[in-house]
Amino acid sequence: MTDVLTQTRTITYREAVREAIREAMQQDDRVFLMGEDVGRYGGCYAVSKGLLEEFGPERVRDTPLSEAAFVGAGIGAALGGMRPIVEVMTVNFSLLALDQIVNNAALYLHMSGGQFNVPLVIRMATGAGRQVGAQHSHSLEGWYAHIPGIRVVTPATVEDARWMLPTALSDPDPVIIFEHSGLYNSEGELPEPGAPVDIVSSRVRQAGSDVSLITYGGSLPKALAAAEDLATVGVSAEVLDLRVLRPLDTEAILASVGATHHAVIIDEGWKTAGISAEIAACIAEQAVWELDAPIRRVCSAEVPIPYARHMEEAALPQVSAIVAAAREIVG
Repeated sequence: MTDVLTQTRTITYREAVREAIREAMQQDDRVFLMGEDVGRYGGCYAVSKGLLEEFGPERVRDTPLSEAAFVGAGIGAALGGMRPIVEVMTVNFSLLALDQIVNNAALYLHMSGGQFNVPLVIRMATGAGRQVGAQHSHSLEGWYAHIPGIRVVTPATVEDARWMLPTALSDPDPVIIFEHSGLYNSEGELPEPGAPVDIVSSRVRQAGSDVSLITYGGSLPKALAAAEDLATVGVSAEVLDLRVLRPLDTEAILASVGATHHAVIIDEGWKTAGISAEIAACIAEQAVWELDAPIRRVCSAEVPIPYARHMEEAALPQVSAIVAAAREIVG
């Protein structure tokens, strides 16, 4: 459905990712997609549905159930001049390819003295909320944000889902795109005509003056909902979408905290040694005198994500917890 006046159209997050992949493959013969069930099945999350019929099995490649093997093949293809998009079904399964990602893709440029780039894009689903068990539900993107040599991006809107991929494919070094599984069915307005977006900077999704809600990925809708609830009690919340976890846009974080003097960090990962801890340390090191109250973090409970719905919801950051944390520090 197209809105002629605003030049936007309503699209799902899943469709936005599919359009990005399709356009990349149409424009560059070096681009191909590989991963488990991406071909005939159409992808575990139906992102690649129809691409096999359009581009054929040479460019939409179903792989064996071996993350180490097909991520390694993607690294080799990138070194050979191709532009592979490697899909890993879930971040939990990516642990089977840690050696390839951390010890190979991230290090080749350094270990070769600048001779070899690895222009590889790895897409993987992350996050919980769908009752698929702990081994499919964790948020481990903070682990990858720890590693020099890779860029970590977390598109939370249909516009970023659509337009981050071409920028990632043009990067000479590895980029990991984390797509929250709870966003695939979500809808949003996609501006047209569109253009590739940067994979460097954060975005203020809602301006505010009393408290900064700092988040990314699947927690963005919760932060925006919390901002609406806070507005009903007279608290003006600014919502900062990090978008990129490595490198962090520290200037945007500090600017937001400097304007509101209160910070709540929302992260679906665990609190201990997580990305929320890095953000909190950044604020403490560089903007502690801007704060009028302690930093608050709303993260997942320090447990494997439960299967039962009521327990899963209790383990994850929720709007009510974000609102409570913000009201506590604003006073």
